[in-house]
Amino acid sequence: MGRSQDDAVLVIGLGRFGSALAEMLEELGREVLGIDLSPKLVQEYSGKLTHVVEGDGTDAETLAQLGAKEFRRAVVAIGADIEASILATAALSDLGIEQIWTKAITEAHGRILERVGAHHVVFPEHDMGERVAHRVTGRMIDYVELDEGFALVETSPPRAICGKPLGETGVRKRYGVTVVCIKPSGESFTYATAETIVGPDDILVVAGETDKAEAFAELD
Repeated sequence: MGRSQDDAVLVIGLGRFGSALAEMLEELGREVLGIDLSPKLVQEYSGKLTHVVEGDGTDAETLAQLGAKEFRRAVVAIGADIEASILATAALSDLGIEQIWTKAITEAHGRILERVGAHHVVFPEHDMGERVAHRVTGRMIDYVELDEGFALVETSPPRAICGKPLGETGVRKRYGVTVVCIKPSGESFTYATAETIVGPDDILVVAGETDKAEAFAELD
C-alpha cells in the first residue's frame, strides 16, 4: 500500500458505518485497508479505498496474512453480528494493534468489547440520535459532546449579543460559555476575539458545560 504506519487505518466491515468511515478517512488523506466477507462490497469499494480485500476479519491468522500487524489503528465496523465484532476485536488485540476502535450495539456489547481488547467503543446510532435530538430543538446547528458534561455547539447567535464586540457582551459571565470561533455570513470560519462583532446571520461555535451550551443555543 505504500502507507505510513501512523496514517494508515485498517477497517473491518464495509457496511453503512464502515464504508462511510473508510471513505471519510480517505478524504482526510489516510490510506485505508478495508476487509469484508462480501464479494459485492469488496467490488463496490475497490475503486474508492486504497486497498480492499475479501476476507474473514474475525480470524487472527487471516488478519496476520493481510498485514494487519503493520497498522497502529484499526476499526471494527461490523454491524448487527455481535459475535463477529467481538471475535474481530479479540483477534486485533491478539495481534497487538495499538488503537482498536469498535462499533457497539448495546452497552452490554460495549463492555464485552472493552474486556476483549477494544480501546475505544463507539455507539454510532445512539450518538447520532443524540445529536439530531439536540438539533431538532431550538437554533442549534450541530452538537458534539467532548466529554461527559462538556460540549461544543454550533448555533446561530442570540439577538442580545449581535451588533457589538464580543468583549462587551459578557457572554462567558452571563451564559457560562466561550465563543470559540465564528463564521460571518458568506465567509469562512475564523477565531473569535474580544473585538469580533457578531452579526445576526453569523454562525458561532461555543464551548461550555453541556447544560449551559444547550441553554445558550435556546436563546432568542
